[in-house]
Amino acid sequence: MAERGLRTYVIALGGNAILRAGHKGTVEEQLHNLNQTGRQLLELLGGRNRVVITHGNGPQVGNLLLALEAAKEVPSMSLDICGGTTQGFMGYMIQQTLDNCLREKGLAHNITTVISQVIVDENDPAFGHPTKPIGPFYTLEEAMRLERERGWQIIKDATRGYRRVVASPEPLEIQQARIIRSMLDAGENVIAAGGGGIPVIRSPDRSLRGVEAVIDKDLASAA
Repeated sequence: MAERGLRTYVIALGGNAILRAGHKGTVEEQLHNLNQTGRQLLELLGGRNRVVITHGNGPQVGNLLLALEAAKEVPSMSLDICGGTTQGFMGYMIQQTLDNCLREKGLAHNITTVISQVIVDENDPAFGHPTKPIGPFYTLEEAMRLERERGWQIIKDATRGYRRVVASPEPLEIQQARIIRSMLDAGENVIAAGGGGIPVIRSPDRSLRGVEAVIDKDLASAA
């Protein structure tokens, strides 16, 4: 059980705060930015608070999709797998950097990343009207081929070409909520719901399957 009187904080880090405009996207740049963030959060993370850190992943997923497109011999990955991939490496960078910042000050440093799945409704209207742009820009010829070969929905950008769009459904439930809650009760600071979480649909038999969609980070953080 949570100790009475402790406050719970949800800190949402934007993907663009971790990988800033004008940066190349190197690991060194992202760690530097996270180190600055960690120093600003020392008092909150090192105190007797219950803290959940969420984060965006837009630039990171974009770079991963660009890399997959460039490496033609590498099999493509679905968007839910890309989301899980970025949750893993971004969680690693965040927890290591914050741990080091806390350790420098002699503060407690229990920080753990939870790869988080978020339940969405298969009948969410968003699936019928995808609006979230992802990945690189394409020429008209490339866009037509991808629509034909992969069944993607693609829209025209005013100036930069054509781009894939996916649904952004409402988050209904954090699948790992019970685990996150128990970790907070045990005194851990938790990194969760990275990139809004991996969108999954629960089948009638209770099994889960990932879907190609993007969940709004702030809505997932509120959930």
